[in-house]
Amino acid sequence: MEADVPGTVLKRERTRDAVLELIESRSPGDAIPSERALCSLLGVSRPTVRAAVDELVAAGLLVREHGRGMFVAPAKITQELVAGDRALTVPQAAGAWSSRLLEFTTLQAGARVGRKLRMSPAAEIVYVARLRLVDGAPMAIEHLHIRAELVPGLSAQELESGDLYEHLRTTHGVHVHEALQAIEPTVVTRAEAKLLDLPELSPALLFERLTSDTAGRPVEYVHSLYRGDRYRIVSRLALGPAAEVAPDREGHHPGIPPGDFAHGDAITSSTRGDIQTGA
Repeated sequence: MEADVPGTVLKRERTRDAVLELIESRSPGDAIPSERALCSLLGVSRPTVRAAVDELVAAGLLVREHGRGMFVAPAKITQELVAGDRALTVPQAAGAWSSRLLEFTTLQAGARVGRKLRMSPAAEIVYVARLRLVDGAPMAIEHLHIRAELVPGLSAQELESGDLYEHLRTTHGVHVHEALQAIEPTVVTRAEAKLLDLPELSPALLFERLTSDTAGRPVEYVHSLYRGDRYRIVSRLALGPAAEVAPDREGHHPGIPPGDFAHGDAITSSTRGDIQTGA
């Protein structure tokens, strides 16, 4: 690293790249040199190192521990979205996914959810909140709103142990067909931070999804909050024709529990700034 590189921005960028190389050469939990040692190693000032390190801490790549030093953060959970002919292929997300039920109740839809589900605000929905975990660590909070008329007798136990869409298909004859999903950045509230084991106002990814059946009727509205420091989305872009590959429908899609589309219903996805409800 040259000490006389002109320009503060360029210095910080090169410093960040150098520290990133150190991170990528180590394993999660490994220590990296102190800021003072990095100044000497890279030939830059303490403020330049501090700015670069702060950026990597905010990005979830480094962890500062008071009195101990800096360490490589746990690996992020990566979800790849692959689209072809509008049908979404859902590769497996890393880790062992599980869930913990936070709330399960029946209530009136209200104005906002009623508009999304194209139903009266006074009509009943099943509301479910659950904490999603990966390898036992909290990863996301999911809020599900389902037309109550479609799931008479649905129990919390069924949600915890089974596949909601399989239950809709086999028990109620409801076949989900299309899901329109939006993704945008946000921050966590104090209550959300407590559930996700994060500082308040930490960055997060907000997923909103509206799922419809084969007749175009809205079935379910979901909004989910995923940790920004542990989760990332990767999109594969098709730039030309390729040999046909059978879609892999196993795995986890953000906001969709693993296995929910394991039985072949087609799902389409669109990353947009808002949810189109048709209301």
